[in-house]
Amino acid sequence: MKALLIDDERLARQELKNLLSAYKEIEIIGECANAEEAKEKINTLKPDVLFLDMQMPGKTGLELIEEISGLPEVVFVTAYDEFALRAFEVNALDYLLKPVSEQRLGETIKKLLAKEDKDVRKENTTPFHDDDQVFVKDGEKCWFVKLSNIRLFESEGNYVRVYFDTNRPLILRSLNNLDLRLNPKTFFRASRKHIINLKWVETIETWFNGGLMVKLKGGEQVEISRRQAVKLKDMMSL
Repeated sequence: MKALLIDDERLARQELKNLLSAYKEIEIIGECANAEEAKEKINTLKPDVLFLDMQMPGKTGLELIEEISGLPEVVFVTAYDEFALRAFEVNALDYLLKPVSEQRLGETIKKLLAKEDKDVRKENTTPFHDDDQVFVKDGEKCWFVKLSNIRLFESEGNYVRVYFDTNRPLILRSLNNLDLRLNPKTFFRASRKHIINLKWVETIETWFNGGLMVKLKGGEQVEISRRQAVKLKDMMSL
C-alpha cells in the first residue's frame, strides 16, 4: 500500500517513518508539511492511505479531506484526542495519538490490510469478452473503449494504468481482479505488474534468466518473467 505522510513537524514524520519501516506492506511515497502541498501530491501520487496530522498551519487535516474527491484511506495521527469523534464522522480508518506506540500502529496496519483484502474480494468478477465495450474514468475524463483496443494493463499499487490509443488513464482497480475477468487466450499475465494483449504483440525476444521481452505495437516494452515465459510457450506453441 502506498502511504503519504502529512505533518507540519519534520521530527514527527521521521518518527512515523521509522515505525512504518517495520511493515513491508507499506510503501512511503512522499511527505508533506501542510494541506496545500498534500492536496497536490494526493492528486499526482494517488496514495492508498494518508497518515494525516489534525492540526497544521493553514488548513486542518479535516479541512483537507473535505476538499478531496476519491479519498484514500485516512489515519489521523495527532496529539489531540478531542477530534476523535469528528474524525470517525468523516470515515477515518483510525485515530492515533502521539506519541504513537508500536503496538497501536500494528493494530492500524492490520485494519488497513484487512480492508484492502475485503475490497479486493468485493470487486466485480463478471467475465469480459474481447469485443465488449468498457467504461474507463480517470478524474474528469471518461472513455468508452473496446476491450480489444486495450494493449496493456500496468499495476500501480491499488490502481491500474490502462493503455489504449494515446491514452494512459489510471483506474482504481486491482490487476488480480482484471486477470480473473479477462479472456486468458487474449490477455496474458506477463508479470506481477503487467497484463498484455497478445494480439498487440509486435516482437518477442529471449531475455535474461530465461525470460522474454515483448514489444507491443504501441511501442511499450514489457518483460515476461521466467515462470510466465514457460507458461506462455506452453500455451501458444504448436
